[in-house]
Amino acid sequence: MKKERKKNVRETALDLLESIEKNQAYSNLLLNNAIKKNEINQKDIGLLTELTYGTLQRRMSLDFYLQPFLKGNKKVESWVKQLLRLTLYQMVYLDKIPDRAAIFEAVEIAKQKGHKGISGMVNGVLRNIQRQGLPSIETLEDPIERLSIETSHPRWLVKRWVDQLGFDQAKQMCEINLTAPLQTARVNLTKITREDCILRLTEEGFQVEASPMIPEAIKCYRGNLANSDAFKEGYLTIQDESSMLVAYALGASENERILDACAAPGGKSTHIAERMQNSGKVISLDLHDHKVKLIKENATRLELTNIEPKTLDSRKVQEHFEKESFDRILLDAPCSGLGVMRRKPDMKYTKKEEDLMQLSLIQLNLLKAVSPLLKKGGILVYSTCTVDKEENQLVVKSFIKNEVDFEEDHSIKDRMPTAIRPLVHGFELQILPQDIGSDGFYIACIRKKV
Repeated sequence: MKKERKKNVRETALDLLESIEKNQAYSNLLLNNAIKKNEINQKDIGLLTELTYGTLQRRMSLDFYLQPFLKGNKKVESWVKQLLRLTLYQMVYLDKIPDRAAIFEAVEIAKQKGHKGISGMVNGVLRNIQRQGLPSIETLEDPIERLSIETSHPRWLVKRWVDQLGFDQAKQMCEINLTAPLQTARVNLTKITREDCILRLTEEGFQVEASPMIPEAIKCYRGNLANSDAFKEGYLTIQDESSMLVAYALGASENERILDACAAPGGKSTHIAERMQNSGKVISLDLHDHKVKLIKENATRLELTNIEPKTLDSRKVQEHFEKESFDRILLDAPCSGLGVMRRKPDMKYTKKEEDLMQLSLIQLNLLKAVSPLLKKGGILVYSTCTVDKEENQLVVKSFIKNEVDFEEDHSIKDRMPTAIRPLVHGFELQILPQDIGSDGFYIACIRKKV
């Protein structure tokens, strides 16, 4: 049996781009597997990540630039197109790699994977681009089309955001979606102070600082906190700052009984449990066993004993729990995830407009299912990691209109960290990625009337 040849960084990136497009598999999972399989050198992991994510992020712009140079070529195989995108990405967006080196590599890969005709075509297209320069996006008359190509976001999405947020906010959001997100973490205050946790991490060689936005959050500028001893010993949880605001909105007190209806992998459940000083009970549900296992593992690592994970479909909660048996309920609903595009750049090409409509029905049904379990005077928090009104404001508006027992809870503002309060409107908070540099996120606070 012939031993499979280990692939270099560009070949690995090419394979990844192929798999992501063909199988619509998640880029982050595939990337980790490819690094292991090809034994990619530590110093090359950064380049591999940059090439894969960058080419994905900029795909529509790259295709716009390539189009005039591919005119005569009737049918370009998909791997050849990926190779051209990958190489053009290096030529246009990476200063460190000289064009001639990028082109040479591309021609070598084409020779290996295809025949002479293909390597000649790849060489010809790339050298033509080098000579003639790129076509200008400025020639596109329609501002929506231009923004769509410039920032590689599908036209339907850009149009929705412009309609909902106005052109300037939509443009800012599209632009920040092309940048890499910063890793943030939440310090487990039941075990350590933020200052001490920062000291520990600094001693371990991480570059971290306290977040100015959220009292228990830290930002990481160098290193992956998931590999730290502090993480293994349960002093912190990797979590985005936006999603830390959910526990503030919920405002759980000690010894209360809380339901987290869609809890995996447990970031919000564990935060709520920590804020309750490990007292009371947080019942954390998820549909899938393997995901419930993640909640258990997280609770164990953080030494939280007040979390009870259960495998259960949240649409059927009424068969398992008494009416009005919870002080507070969190529904972090399944959503399109349009707020976390920086982490999953392939998402923008696979989502469709009709997905949002279908999701809003699921979200409303989940709200109707969990709401009877809330005590009178209790708080229900609805949250998503998306930025679309269809799944956010409209779902909550429809729920409140039809459920006479529920009202808007404007006291949410008082529970928020001071730096976040200006972003709260009434009983709602819509965070856009450009607001505090975190994920796009929506939170609404509803109270059951007494």
